[in-house]
Amino acid sequence: MSKKPKVIAIVGPTASGKTSLSIAIAKQFSGEIISADSRQVYQGMNLGTGKVTKEEMAGVPHHLLDIAKPMDVYTGSDFVKDATVALEEIKMRNHLPIVAGGTFFYLDLLRGKMQSVPVAPNETFRASIADLSTATLLEMLYKKDPQRAATIDSANRRRVIRALEIIDALGAVPLYTPTESPYEWLILGTEITPEALHHNIKARLQERINAGMIEEVAQLHEDGVSYERLDDLGLEYRYIAKYLQGTLTKDEMLEQLETKSRQFAKRQLTWLKRDNEIEWFPPKSHEMIFRFVESFLTE
Repeated sequence: MSKKPKVIAIVGPTASGKTSLSIAIAKQFSGEIISADSRQVYQGMNLGTGKVTKEEMAGVPHHLLDIAKPMDVYTGSDFVKDATVALEEIKMRNHLPIVAGGTFFYLDLLRGKMQSVPVAPNETFRASIADLSTATLLEMLYKKDPQRAATIDSANRRRVIRALEIIDALGAVPLYTPTESPYEWLILGTEITPEALHHNIKARLQERINAGMIEEVAQLHEDGVSYERLDDLGLEYRYIAKYLQGTLTKDEMLEQLETKSRQFAKRQLTWLKRDNEIEWFPPKSHEMIFRFVESFLTE
């Protein structure tokens, strides 16, 4: 029996060093990187998503960046289809596939740990809960699916409604049946102290503001992306949109965005800590990581 092709995935909270580590591993082991980020697929969303620049790529091929328009909705099913194609193409070139990004639901789908749920939008159901507060909707979700409620973006009303809609359509919380992956996975986690993480979040936010993140969001709106859609796109786009509409001052926007980013990182860690297959390393301990990867690739 032939061995399964090997794939590396890099996970960790936002601002923990996933991008730079993925590029270092790719350069060391002839790799190509597949982005597992639900927002970096969209064109024109660069600073707000922390999208890797051409300079930062250092010649390493990257896949699934800038492949959708921000007015469209890119789904987990779309990701599995596109990522599978990219994996096969990278394998045919005898290069190492490296999946890196902060949308861990996408990665779990690709690994066969979870399954996407093909439930069509139900406008009648949505109308029936439209007048309920987001806090009330979250309470409903906690009662019906505590695990999903613990990891969902609690400020993203659309996602909360979608989760409740899926539960309503199926009559019960869906049970995921893991499937065997055709690949052998090594999952590396970027381990970082809370203090360092909070420092990185604050510093990165200011860097992006200075680089023109507010102007990026304003340009997206000018190009036809509605404020409602910007709210759906989460965090940076939601709070900068509020600032552009005059409902938040700049200082309020920055304060709320930093707080929400910290909370998001905490939810990401909650999601990751349930996965005992993750091997955790300080992201800058390259030599130690390289030895670990070498052992995985040669065993």
